[in-house]
Amino acid sequence: MLYNKALLSSGTIHREQGERMKQITIGMFAHVDAGKTTLAEQMLYHTQTIRERGRVDHRDAYLDSHEIERARGITVFADQAVMTYKDTVFYLIDTPGHVDFSPEMERAVRVMDYAIVVISAVEGIQGHTETVWQLLRRHRVPVFFFINKTDRSGADPEQVLEEIRSQLTADVCSLDGSYTDGGLAPALQESMAERDEELLEAFLDGAGNADYWLDALRVLIRGCRLYPCVSGSALQDTGVTGFLEQLYQLADISYDASAPFSGRVYKIRHDKSGVRLTYIKALSGTLKVRDELTYRSGSELRAEKITRLLSVSGSRVQPVDQVAAGSLFAVTGLTEAGAGQGLGACEDHTEYELVPTLTSKVIFGPELNVKEVLGAFRMLNAEDPSLAVVWEEQVQEIHIHVMGVIQLEVLELLVKERFGFTVSFGRPEILYKETIRSAVTGYGHFEPLRHYAEVHLRLEPGERGSGLTYRNECRPEQLSVGNQNLVHSHLYERAHHGLLTGSPLTDIRVTLLTGAGHDEHTHGGDFREATFRALRQGLEKAENVLLEPVYDCKVKVELDFMGRVLSDLQRASGRFEPPELTRTHAVIKGRVPVATFMDYSAELASFTQGRGSLHLSFGGYERCHNEAEVIGRLGYDKDADPLYTSTSIFCAKGSGYSVPWHEAEAKMHLL
Repeated sequence: MLYNKALLSSGTIHREQGERMKQITIGMFAHVDAGKTTLAEQMLYHTQTIRERGRVDHRDAYLDSHEIERARGITVFADQAVMTYKDTVFYLIDTPGHVDFSPEMERAVRVMDYAIVVISAVEGIQGHTETVWQLLRRHRVPVFFFINKTDRSGADPEQVLEEIRSQLTADVCSLDGSYTDGGLAPALQESMAERDEELLEAFLDGAGNADYWLDALRVLIRGCRLYPCVSGSALQDTGVTGFLEQLYQLADISYDASAPFSGRVYKIRHDKSGVRLTYIKALSGTLKVRDELTYRSGSELRAEKITRLLSVSGSRVQPVDQVAAGSLFAVTGLTEAGAGQGLGACEDHTEYELVPTLTSKVIFGPELNVKEVLGAFRMLNAEDPSLAVVWEEQVQEIHIHVMGVIQLEVLELLVKERFGFTVSFGRPEILYKETIRSAVTGYGHFEPLRHYAEVHLRLEPGERGSGLTYRNECRPEQLSVGNQNLVHSHLYERAHHGLLTGSPLTDIRVTLLTGAGHDEHTHGGDFREATFRALRQGLEKAENVLLEPVYDCKVKVELDFMGRVLSDLQRASGRFEPPELTRTHAVIKGRVPVATFMDYSAELASFTQGRGSLHLSFGGYERCHNEAEVIGRLGYDKDADPLYTSTSIFCAKGSGYSVPWHEAEAKMHLL
């Protein structure tokens, strides 16, 4: 039903645009070694973007322009190329294929109009393919499938197409032999008609010319109701030019360049001089050099001038005077806008779902200045916020969050190359978190001589995965609006940690109930002290809970190995659904702690002789299966933490004195 009005106009939209070029952003996705970068090289060659086709194994791929990528033969950074085909500018983003760099991939997804998912005709659907597919579905990005390596021994594109239907989506349609200059084959028209009542009526009546059905296919693809699939060999340049033409014909989106400017940040980089480059997708309007852009940084609305506009394609960077809706570009002049930040008329901020489950300590020699090392990692943190760099003042250590060992190896090389010094990393440990199971009220009072602030906070268990959320129930006659805003700002100015292991605090609803200040004695920082003490005092009274990360897992093995896998899941403190059985295989889905299952892929490959498949995706946090053991092993002393204290400070006879948390409530001024 929804296609009708769109069909009436889509056939004429490009002619109405006259000389204006369409601008479409397409992402490239695949499991490692499926041939994604090789396909991108061929597309760039056939659009005359590059003169010679590079290869990953030759270390000269256009989009793997970083020395680290060329040395390791994998895509690490989501780099982009600009290619022109007929009247369309395609921005091609080549995303990492290794799970350790999934956050980089997710940040790029949010600015894509379409995606190309490359699957090997030999290996078929692999673990990371499913992760990619789930991510693209969550964000409703239309997908083109390219079944690659059809020239290889053992290639079976028809079998892979069936795998796509059974494991990813039943709405896949093959364009091989179904899409020609003369129109769409009847089998493809029938597949389209199954998904729309008006198309069904047209199909049964034999109505509609070639343009009618082509327009209908565009609308179904754009609406994620049908996913076209082609096959070929990128290495042998088979099927690539036909695929490029199909992309041109079927990928269709328009942006409003006459509207006020809006955009979204999807990447931060720094040039060789350390200048911050903010990469943006323009969603509407136009932007010129010296224009002012507004965006939110915390609770503050910032306005900053664009000092340079840059067109970026591979390692080529070219200044431009203006960009329009649909463009990908970089700017200088924005100091704090991070990945996911909306700009201009787009005021929201995107939150990302793929988060690291491991933490590691940065190790460096005594000859290095700790401030220099910390500064380098904070620059890396701006580029990859999932690192969540933390400086532990008490022990003088830098800790980061990571996805896996490969990421740490790349970070070692990156630090050496960019900053000129050598670091290593401690063995990755599970990133635990803490929350509470009971509602409590926390009280904080800070009143050394000539200072004054009191804060009352209600702490309640939040939804799993919600993080730290805030509400304000305090009335202005109790506490000024300015001081209420201070409480809110201080709660979010840094990550908080729990009492059991010192792990990050999460999934707690914090409500400001009331508070007090003094016109003469309240100074900067007083409400920070009172707020942190109130939070900590509440935790002391609550039932604290340790959380651990878990995987959603899917294991596919031959029937002979099913019992072994079920036993392994039980041994790993996991749980599983009844196995799905075919004549030869079993598919087992379940949830299992990361701590007990993170190395299982090697074990599975060993006892199945490489014939078993494992797909792991981050499934959030759950109650830790061995809480007491972890608490004992980590050995956190809550009373020795200098950054947090639950003790309140009161004043008597001209001097301040400390009151422990269990006695503080009785002395509060507002009770």
